[in-house]
Amino acid sequence: MLIAHAGQGNDNLAALKGKPILISTDARATWWQFLKRLYGYDDSQIRPYTFNMAPFLADKGAIQQGYLSSEPFSIEKATGVKPVVMLLADGGYNAYSTTIEVAQKLVDEKPDLVQRFVDASIKGCYAYHDKDPSAGNALIKKDNPEMTDDLIANGIKLMNEYGIVDSGDTKQLGIGAMTEARWAEFFKFAADAGIYPRDLDVRKAYTLRFVNKRVGM
Repeated sequence: MLIAHAGQGNDNLAALKGKPILISTDARATWWQFLKRLYGYDDSQIRPYTFNMAPFLADKGAIQQGYLSSEPFSIEKATGVKPVVMLLADGGYNAYSTTIEVAQKLVDEKPDLVQRFVDASIKGCYAYHDKDPSAGNALIKKDNPEMTDDLIANGIKLMNEYGIVDSGDTKQLGIGAMTEARWAEFFKFAADAGIYPRDLDVRKAYTLRFVNKRVGM
């Protein structure tokens, strides 16, 4: 998503055309290309994002990337004002995120192992969001002490409210759902934007073999 200060006229993705936006290096090759194509953004708008909120807090006109479950809470806590939140998904960006990658060799030689790993990951998501997240939270705080109880609780609340994990296709197919149609739609955008060649065989990038089984529902 992109975040802006309230009361500055930066209330939707279309309004950000031509304005400086702080984004990370990897974003330039992914969702930034989408924003350029759909909303007319230009590379001259790019400013480096260093994963530090200080520049944003110091500049009322600042716009930056972020995660729904993290930066908005910290910004409101620091300023006392809710920031403007613009989800890229609401603007039409439909790439899959937080995927599980695996070598084709492992899929071919140990498909049962892959299936069990995918199933366990899906069941873990359901257990965390629908049951008791305390064990997971303890591990999160151990690895990252900056993740406080109130920040984690707010993140879970927002992810459930916005359907970040469980919505759309997952309601019928379960968490981890993927479809040929959505992959095809995303690839068409990527090819039209010049990110990938049109003759690329996108089916080699994914498989539906281990998902859409309603595991954990």
